[in-house]
Amino acid sequence: MKQINDIEIDSEFLNKIDWDKVEHLLPVIVQHVISGQVLMLGFMNKEALDKTLALKRVTFYSRTKSRLWTKGESSGNFLQVNSIHIDCDNDTLLILADPIGPTCHKGTVSCFKDAQTDFNFLYELETIIASRKTADANSSYTASLYASGTKRIAQKVGEEGVETALAATVGDREELKNEAADLLYHLMVLLQDQELNLSTIINQLKNRH
Repeated sequence: MKQINDIEIDSEFLNKIDWDKVEHLLPVIVQHVISGQVLMLGFMNKEALDKTLALKRVTFYSRTKSRLWTKGESSGNFLQVNSIHIDCDNDTLLILADPIGPTCHKGTVSCFKDAQTDFNFLYELETIIASRKTADANSSYTASLYASGTKRIAQKVGEEGVETALAATVGDREELKNEAADLLYHLMVLLQDQELNLSTIINQLKNRH
């Protein structure tokens, strides 16, 4: 893999596409680069793909309007391209993108609004936790934690870690689930307090792996 205009693609990416097989209209799946949530499905011709690579913003060929259409050109809700991948049959693309605003014209994150994975929920929870950093301390428990300072947040992580371990030691699976949830939540608060996130930790695990 190499970087072309900051977009990660295969060095022979363009030559692999079987345009004739798809009658010069390639199906394209767009997926959130962090959460993995499928955002939308569209189609590209060669010109749309060229414009996508040039702008680093997802551009489709609109079958209803018979023209190129950059997602967000009227709403400002662009899909910033992170990487592009081609499938094993060379006739479908997968784009990992960072959405600016909601993807769907109905105001939802995804056009498939009811399709949510467990890990996507973690991303949404992390986003909510991050939004509470500047909120009034009386508005939520999370905001009160931030107001109490790093030492208190770190203390809570330690307490929940011990309680999680104790629940496992005595074989209380129900309590283990509860304490593990508390531990993960408080750890996410601590990471945000330290200007870190789950993606940072995941990348650390990737490097070790």
